Amino acid sequence: MQKAVNITVKGRVQGVGFHPFIFALAKRYNVKGIVQNNMDGVFIHIEGDAYAVDQFIHSLPVEAPRLSCIDEMIVTAAQWQACNDFSIIPSERTGSSSLVIPIDTAVCNDCLREMYDPNDHRYRYPFINCTQCGPRYTIIEQLPYDRPFTSMYSFPMCKRCNEEYNDPMNRRHHAQPIACPACGPSIMLRNRDGKMVQGDAIEQARAYIQAGAIVAIKGLGGYHLACDATNERAVQQLRMRKQRPNRPLAVMAASVDIVEQLCDVTEEEKQLLTSPEAPIVVVKQRKNTMIASLVAPGLQTVGVMLPYTPLHHLLLDDQLPVIVMTSANRSGAPIIYEDERAFCDLQNIADYFLVHNRPIVHPLDDSVVQIENGNTHFIRRARGFVPDPLWTKQDVHEIVALGGQQKNVFAFGRHQQIFLGPHIGDLEHVEVIEHFEREYEHLRTWMGVTPKIIAVDLHPNYETWNIAKQWDADIVAVQHHHAHMVSCMEENHISTSCFGLILDGTGYGEDGHIWGFELLYGNALQYERIGHLTYTPLPGGERCAKEPWRTTVGMLGYYLGEEGYALAQQRFIERARDVDVLRQMIEKGLHSPLAGTCGRLFDAVSAFLYVCTHSTYDGEAAIRLSELIDDTKIYEAYPFNVERRETWEIDLKEMWRAIIRDVDDGVQTNTVAGRFHETVVQASVEMVRLALQQHPTYERNIVLSGGSMHNRYIVKRLRQEFSQLGFNVYTHQKVPCNDGGLALGQLMIAAHRRGQACV
Repeated sequence: MQKAVNITVKGRVQGVGFHPFIFALAKRYNVKGIVQNNMDGVFIHIEGDAYAVDQFIHSLPVEAPRLSCIDEMIVTAAQWQACNDFSIIPSERTGSSSLVIPIDTAVCNDCLREMYDPNDHRYRYPFINCTQCGPRYTIIEQLPYDRPFTSMYSFPMCKRCNEEYNDPMNRRHHAQPIACPACGPSIMLRNRDGKMVQGDAIEQARAYIQAGAIVAIKGLGGYHLACDATNERAVQQLRMRKQRPNRPLAVMAASVDIVEQLCDVTEEEKQLLTSPEAPIVVVKQRKNTMIASLVAPGLQTVGVMLPYTPLHHLLLDDQLPVIVMTSANRSGAPIIYEDERAFCDLQNIADYFLVHNRPIVHPLDDSVVQIENGNTHFIRRARGFVPDPLWTKQDVHEIVALGGQQKNVFAFGRHQQIFLGPHIGDLEHVEVIEHFEREYEHLRTWMGVTPKIIAVDLHPNYETWNIAKQWDADIVAVQHHHAHMVSCMEENHISTSCFGLILDGTGYGEDGHIWGFELLYGNALQYERIGHLTYTPLPGGERCAKEPWRTTVGMLGYYLGEEGYALAQQRFIERARDVDVLRQMIEKGLHSPLAGTCGRLFDAVSAFLYVCTHSTYDGEAAIRLSELIDDTKIYEAYPFNVERRETWEIDLKEMWRAIIRDVDDGVQTNTVAGRFHETVVQASVEMVRLALQQHPTYERNIVLSGGSMHNRYIVKRLRQEFSQLGFNVYTHQKVPCNDGGLALGQLMIAAHRRGQACV
């Protein structure tokens, strides 16, 4: 009995070796037909013996290539076409797109074996790749993903590469970035003046790094600055030139063995490090390792990654086992990826430039993750994960969410898929806004979506409002912490009402004050605010984020009055006059907004303990405070009160008095920091317990979100305490808990409010 079917496969099925896989499968079962890329995914027509066709259909999803991700497979009966063979035909580029854009992945072991084989014609070639590895998203100009529509178009294939590319049984069949030394991109080393350094570029770069130089390296998604991570002087020089005094720097280690020498690494962390996505993984450092102390000053942890391009593998070895590998952009600016811009902006920072001539079309930062409770916890979702979609049961078609002002990431909805864009950064500079608009338009075109609804943060002064008003679409304003809550709900497929504990930096509240320590209850359509941290003044407003001592003055003055201001003058004696000025500002209500945020609370305690009075990077005061504690212990909480006002409010007056006593008594700072952490935990739990007493019929599901949920101790203890109260506890695993995950929640809220646009 004969049978013919058409198969449409949707998902991540282009640029992942799907064609040679399908071809080999057809040969195995002796079926005839065609396979073709199109704007819908991959189209397959097969015909032959009915049993063989059924076996083909069964094997396809089970044996698909490791980098593929099949979201939908549609099989329909077809007319018999009497095909003579099975063949791969050119792509069809018409119609609307429902493609999933392939992600960039780390070089695979097969390619590495060839690269290190002296008898292979790609021996030591820094751009070796195949269908299972290499650049994808960063080189795509247009869809579908074919070589003429990538930045490899300007590198015509040599005869040898062309034969591999067209051989359906070769693992480089239709590997769009396929290249070799005869026809592909090349690498060179230049000095600050732009002159080429003679000799082997990679060997020379390694030698210069070993000698203490700083080298700008053009990678997969942009430029990095590299120096010897074991050389204290070189790291100090990099910090001085880049004007980055304290922010931790990521390092790249030659192998897992090297990582294990430097850090205490769990099996889950090893799996992440060696995965095709190859993110930066935040792990605990061992004591007295070879890593320079200035790499992550004041921290117990360090961000580590393994080489993920052939170039990185060739650069690192036993003589150069670990290097600093940090993004080359200026603070607040987007990642540098254009050669001219790199030479201009980095001329006074880098001593040498290790560059190549393959253009980067879409810049992309490294992803940053950590393991929390055995689960992947995103700090930044970027290379290796963008722009893979998330699936939802809700119709989100033609909705876009523009994210927040900080750590901006936008999101598109297409049918039941949500595509989060690349990490954009803080929308405070024109060049970042331009970067946002450029990447937004590319992704919008690829998705084939014209948004009809735009979700933006409620804050009226966020740049996203100005962007949204340029477009012809309805605007839905979304409260910041509601978006955090729904983002975590969506990740965990929670559609019914639940509690949301949002511990965050700052977010515009519906009462005009600054929120950030919130207990909410609700769903994607609506929520109620059940409790929060008592408001205290932020003298100087946004300046408090960079000068945490200001927040300390505001809290001490609010809670302890005259005594508090006097104590602030003693504590910050060099700023005694400034304390007087801040007091006058607070008492007169001048530029001193009221805020109840977890981030500013951490800042205030950090500054009071002299851990960090001035932040040089986002979240520094809180991060350094959290690094003082032992997250394997459970500390004793300080006293506090939760009082019923319009909502439940956490009053920390007694906590401050107890901290002051401990400091006066000479209690160790790490003990005070630990007890403070436990106070945040217990105050949150008590607020929830009281809310349950008030609303006994509410569901016992709770999501934990907001930037402060990066704190391992806080999340671990909240999970333990809420579980004991009978709660199901949910955290983020697919998007960051910080503002990098905000757009997901905004989009889902807008989808549920469809037809209720506010502007």
